[in-house]
Amino acid sequence: MDIQDIQSIKQRFKIIGNNPQLNRAIEIAVQVAGTDLTVLINGESGTGKDVIPQIIHQNSSRKHKNYFAINCGAIPEGTIDSELFGHEKGSFTGAYETRKGYFEVADGGTIFLDEVGELPLATQARLLRVLENGEFIKVGSSKVQKTDVRIVAATNLNIPLAIEKGKFREDLYYRLNTVPIRIPALRERKEDIRLLFRKFAADFAEKYRMPALQLTPEAVTMMENYRWNGNVRQLKNITEQISIIENERTITPDILKNYLPNNNMTSLPTLYKGGKEDDTISERDLLYKVLFDMKNDIMELRKTVKELSEQRNVGNIQQLPETQEITPINTMFISPMEEEEEAAFAYVQDNEEEYKNDNINETPSLSLEEKERELICKALERHKGKRKDAAKELGISERTLYRKINEYQIKSR
Repeated sequence: MDIQDIQSIKQRFKIIGNNPQLNRAIEIAVQVAGTDLTVLINGESGTGKDVIPQIIHQNSSRKHKNYFAINCGAIPEGTIDSELFGHEKGSFTGAYETRKGYFEVADGGTIFLDEVGELPLATQARLLRVLENGEFIKVGSSKVQKTDVRIVAATNLNIPLAIEKGKFREDLYYRLNTVPIRIPALRERKEDIRLLFRKFAADFAEKYRMPALQLTPEAVTMMENYRWNGNVRQLKNITEQISIIENERTITPDILKNYLPNNNMTSLPTLYKGGKEDDTISERDLLYKVLFDMKNDIMELRKTVKELSEQRNVGNIQQLPETQEITPINTMFISPMEEEEEAAFAYVQDNEEEYKNDNINETPSLSLEEKERELICKALERHKGKRKDAAKELGISERTLYRKINEYQIKSR
């Protein structure tokens, strides 16, 4: 497919931009349009994923049949099966008559399932059956019906991660992902930002009967360096805001910065990051880890104080009872900071039962030692037995990790 054909498609569907990734997405859409292959479109929210299914439908043999775009995330879970597959009269409260669903009405056409990652698991099973053999059953019916529908799906979710969490069926993912198409984020197509702004500014100037906005070179650079988390949709909204609010038609960085939210700022505290984001670490695990770090620091401090006191009292050492092994011999060497850590350790001990009885999402409760062992085992498992990486995630030294493995008799790879 040559560049002229791609430009023709862009003009027909009002697509702005010359980014190679965007051109490649359009090219793939046209190539698969003549087949019945299922297409899965990936891309962030606001990138314009909805235009690709239209290109596929209008360039296919189904273009004279029905086309439905359905936002799966906007339909309540309790009614989505009825919306997609229809229902029989009396099948549930409020079902006063038999109703056809989208898959029955769109027979011979195309259905675009936007935000397909939001589908409930039960609906995913029904959709899988449609993809496998073109069959579905209405809600409240036992009769199998046939449909001939081309399915194009889109999502902004990380589907492999959703599969890991048990929120999306793996077999459905492979059925949908026969032909993947990725729409690049706006920050990946910096060369298109100026073109898009100019197009939106011209549209709003015509709509509101006012002169079009113009960007200074410095403002263009500022826009190209902005992250654009909302992508093309955010750029369009900001262009409309500026068009209406500002009297000045030449936009400088000083004006522009009033409309660009600071994406690099956050007021949220960072609790813990073990080298990479890991959704498997719960808040409870983080709390235990903080307590263990505090406890380990205090134990190391006591050991150091004991060694110092032994060195200073070489000729006058008294053997301590076995039960006082970790008690400092000479408290005169404990600084105010160490006293604070002693108090913290006492707090951990006094409140250990409280954490044991905390039954948020967990049964049965674990002691601190058991929880520490569990955290170590999880870290070793995540890193396939690599102790260096596990120690880094846990925030302890390799030597301490080795000691803990021996202490708890943990078998690692």
